[in-house]
Amino acid sequence: MLTVENAHLHYGAAEALRGVSLDARPGAITCVLGRNGVGKTSLMRAIVGHHPLTSGTIALDGQTFGRKPAYDRARAGIGFVPQGREIFPLLTVRENLETGYSGLARSDRSIPDYVFDLFPVLKDMMNRRGGDLSGGQQQQLAIGRALVTRPKLLALDEPTEGIQPSIIKDIGRALTFLRDEFGMAILLVEQYLDFCRELADSITILDRGEVVHQGAAEDLDRSDVRAHLTV
Repeated sequence: MLTVENAHLHYGAAEALRGVSLDARPGAITCVLGRNGVGKTSLMRAIVGHHPLTSGTIALDGQTFGRKPAYDRARAGIGFVPQGREIFPLLTVRENLETGYSGLARSDRSIPDYVFDLFPVLKDMMNRRGGDLSGGQQQQLAIGRALVTRPKLLALDEPTEGIQPSIIKDIGRALTFLRDEFGMAILLVEQYLDFCRELADSITILDRGEVVHQGAAEDLDRSDVRAHLTV
């Protein structure tokens, strides 16, 4: 289980996170929501090791990370799908997927079959360059690359952004499969409320770097909760 406790994060004098606490449990999808600029991506960057906390703790299965770098967190079991996908455009699909090998033991350096079961287009395009794929296909590739690392926790930063509806459905089915079949902990930063309502087991809403609501996904139907998400 991922545990974030009393997390504070600064960019210079600006405080991006103000005492944020949340859990992401195995076999559950935890969705983090909020308006633009409220700290969602800062929280994700702190969890995966791209920016250190000022204070507070982040732990996975009881292992506290402190100021450990991103590659140590990946080896510990955090798979990350960044906002904007960040695939390597000049590498082939196969080569992009194989970049996930770096933290694995040699015996584990293979692409799991279920990656192609979830995203068949990747198998069909193994020798195509990543930059030749559509935005939705690149998002599938970014998720597949994270899954190659055999994560305990899959963290995704706005995976539906700019993606066509058919691919959003494919991503939703994939996340449901990973939760239900592998008991994976999934942390999802998202703005698409219907996507969260359909998939999430629990929600955390941020506003100005603080947690303003935590509860079940059904809470998104409440007007007082949705008020935190309207412009």
